[in-house]
Amino acid sequence: MPPLPSSTASAVQIQQFYDKGLAHASYAVRCGRQVAIIDPARDPQPYYDFADEHEARIIAVIETHPHADFVSSHLEIAEETEATIYCSKLVGAKYPHKNFDDGDRLTLGTVELHAINTPGHSPDSISILLLDELAQSRAVFTGDTLFVGDVGRPDLREEEAVGGHKREELAAQLYRSTRNKLMTLPGSTKVYPAHGPGSLCGKTTSLDLDSTIAKELKTNYALQPMSQDEFIRVLLEDQPFVPKYFGHDVQLNRQGAPSFEDSIRAVPHLSSADPLEPGVLLIDTRPAARFRAGHLPGSLNLQDGGKFETWLGSVIGPKEKFYLLADTKIALDTVVRKTAKIGYEGNIKGALLAPAALPATATAVEVAQVREHPEQFTIVDIRNRTEAKVPVFADALVIPLPELRERAHEIPTDKPILVHCAGGYRSAAGASIVQAALPGVEVLDLGEAVMEFQPQAVH
Repeated sequence: MPPLPSSTASAVQIQQFYDKGLAHASYAVRCGRQVAIIDPARDPQPYYDFADEHEARIIAVIETHPHADFVSSHLEIAEETEATIYCSKLVGAKYPHKNFDDGDRLTLGTVELHAINTPGHSPDSISILLLDELAQSRAVFTGDTLFVGDVGRPDLREEEAVGGHKREELAAQLYRSTRNKLMTLPGSTKVYPAHGPGSLCGKTTSLDLDSTIAKELKTNYALQPMSQDEFIRVLLEDQPFVPKYFGHDVQLNRQGAPSFEDSIRAVPHLSSADPLEPGVLLIDTRPAARFRAGHLPGSLNLQDGGKFETWLGSVIGPKEKFYLLADTKIALDTVVRKTAKIGYEGNIKGALLAPAALPATATAVEVAQVREHPEQFTIVDIRNRTEAKVPVFADALVIPLPELRERAHEIPTDKPILVHCAGGYRSAAGASIVQAALPGVEVLDLGEAVMEFQPQAVH
């Protein structure tokens, strides 16, 4: 994307790189022929291309915290370019780095980047303040501490493996970080967060990908006047689910991930004629219609789409092996790369093209029958709990998709099972999960037809 409009001095360029699939924003800050990269994605190539385009050199990679929702390429970039990695001493980083905490600064051409400890989303979060030649605050890179219209969730570090930090304690830290550090910056300071709309690191993130301190003070619910106790209560209510892979990625980012392209090349590729190991998960990434027309028994239909990485890491645990299927070589390469973005490429037992001829395995839904006699079905609503507060069908059994593999046995099997979500994508996955868990039972996917049943308030 083109450089972001900025009030920074003309010598400074801020380039945002946005991955819509993971709602992740990373940044290159260039002053003259020096570049600092902030919160890089797994694939480092776009940052190399940026530096080459401007005949500049990457001298620094800054991590605002060990990310939970994607794997960072900070170590790979440092090894490739001899750049220095900067992060808080509280990270406990296992890779070579320089501590970057309150009072620490990095010179980039004629400007400076200053570290600000802003714990709350995680205990080791920092924000990076860009000061121009006149020592004026021009921009702040807030990581997952402050988003546009939201703040980072404080409940991702509760497991012992990632620190055992209680959400209430981190929420209290976040209250102080916003009030004492970020909200005191000049109102004209540009705000560049690490995530945008749809990120599971927040709950109400705006569609905008940048902002200003003044705008956030006016419009961000979390920055309005309130007591610390009220902030904690408001922040913790209705947070989204935590995907299975989040803790795994925190640990991997603390260690530093291996080379992206080397990891991709290491994935085994199989022929569709090769025998598959019994008991290993089959992840079929083809469109739902192709999957319903025929698939290998027991396959789970996680379609390649805008949120493939998130749903893969929400349904599949970080220690589970699986086969990855697609219908073309290009599609297969795409899903392998997306799998690597969350650090799951080592879980791929084999990547292969789906066999060409497979018997039809799914029954089409009679929408009229569902409308007239919903009581003839066991209806399973796999939306998130906040979505399910407005039911589509009365008496539906609510089991959110991330919990479905573990809870499918709770579904009564005396009637055909009808699975629905909000728009059709998740129900394809859900129906395949239920079918694999309950063989011999008729399982139907309402798919996009769910839109015909939505309450008027939803439209």
